Amino acid sequence: MANHLDLEEQEQLDELKHFWKQYGNGITWVLIIVLSSFAAWNGYQQWDRSQAAQAAGMYDEVERVVAKGDVAMAERAFGDMKDRFARTVYAQQAGLLLAKLAVDKTKPEVAKSVLAWVAEKSTDDGYSAIAKLRLASLLIDEKSFDAALKLLGGSPPAEFAALFADRKGDVYAIQSKFAEAKAEYQKAYVAFDERSEYRRLVEIKLNAIGGQVPTDPEGKK
Repeated sequence: MANHLDLEEQEQLDELKHFWKQYGNGITWVLIIVLSSFAAWNGYQQWDRSQAAQAAGMYDEVERVVAKGDVAMAERAFGDMKDRFARTVYAQQAGLLLAKLAVDKTKPEVAKSVLAWVAEKSTDDGYSAIAKLRLASLLIDEKSFDAALKLLGGSPPAEFAALFADRKGDVYAIQSKFAEAKAEYQKAYVAFDERSEYRRLVEIKLNAIGGQVPTDPEGKK
């Protein structure tokens, strides 16, 4: 009986050796790839957390410099942050802070450059939309109307659609293109929440250019 079991075990061992000889190398490489991928993912998570922590620290520095009102120093701090952590939301937040300071200090070219970077490079659609709206305002101030309209084109995130339409309405109204302005203001009016104070402002703009607020199917405002 013992010999019989020994023979069976030997056969199984031989079969296992044959199987491993034929497929073992491939199985080993699959395991290496899977385990390496897992290790890489864990490493990336740790790296990502580290990057976020460092970016947060640099954002605090930008915020501190901005609070002092020093545009040149804030530019340098933001430049360092942009070089190292451009893809983090902290970099985009820092850019918006710097742009506001630059506008307050009457340095529109600095503000435009920073806002253009945030609008183009932001990994967050919301920050990109905010940058576009603020940049459009600066372009309107310098009468670069075509550039402003181009910037406001496309499909913004849904929560910013009303603001984009309102700003486009402003551009057309300044150019005395009242038909286009009315159309954009009406889009903005519909998109704003009925409880929004901004909606009342859009209604005032519409009335000023001879337009009317849209009505719902029951004929109510």
